[in-house]
Amino acid sequence: MTKTGAIDVDGPRDWSGDETKGLKQDDRTVRHFTVHHDGVAIPVSRGGRGRPLILCPGLNSTQADLHTLIELLRHDNDVMTFDLRGHGRTSATDRYSFEAFLGDLVAVMAESRRLDLSSAPVLVGYSLGADLAVHYASERPETVAELVLIDGANPVPERFITEADLPDFRAMWEGLATQQEAKRGTAGQVLLTGRDILEVNLEVDAVRSGILDRYRQIDQPITMIMSTSMAGASGDERALRLNLNWRAGVDRLARARPHVSTFWLDADHGLVFSHAEHIAQIIRGERRSAD
Repeated sequence: MTKTGAIDVDGPRDWSGDETKGLKQDDRTVRHFTVHHDGVAIPVSRGGRGRPLILCPGLNSTQADLHTLIELLRHDNDVMTFDLRGHGRTSATDRYSFEAFLGDLVAVMAESRRLDLSSAPVLVGYSLGADLAVHYASERPETVAELVLIDGANPVPERFITEADLPDFRAMWEGLATQQEAKRGTAGQVLLTGRDILEVNLEVDAVRSGILDRYRQIDQPITMIMSTSMAGASGDERALRLNLNWRAGVDRLARARPHVSTFWLDADHGLVFSHAEHIAQIIRGERRSAD
């Protein structure tokens, strides 16, 4: 499949209004409102028509980044999405952890139950958002209709960040945090430091070591959309090792939970940008499961 570049980040928006305020976009009204939780103001967007769907971004990704996928899904879904703490228009905090991010999702899901949704929503998560979705659904399975997990929540047999790799990952995320400073003040900003990003990734590595037990508590349909080259296609030893580990994690899940449907896309971890249309087709049920 041919890859395309990442989309441009949306400019600043006014997130201070309630759900009755919005803008017209392709004849669908997009409404914005705020959920207050744990000292954090979380901006939520809702638009489209059809079955309810809630999209949780991942670490270092925002609603603005996922604009193309969100708009595609809104053609036949009533889509709600939001920004995690320290991302996009959500306020900053001094606490960035898996449990803190999970609390943000729990707060948004609780608010969704007060709205006029036609049924329990499909919960879609990207990267860290997929892990959050699995943890949420394992504790409150009756509140979701199904899960769609995009390149995350993988029960990999080996941790990604080894002691030998730690210095390189630390440098990589320090560089990423520096690059993100150019987005400050926009809807695509990420306020986490390189140290924050590293610590969350270390925590996610540990969380995934026990995530199979979470899957066993979920009876709702689960669809996984995974990249064949999660760590890139450079061909170097580390990328090959990490990509094999990624594949092995999905194989492990398939053995434990054979009802899970899996789609592999010829992409890296940026598949939500390069393959948004394919992902939307899978979520709409237009493509059959493939190994």
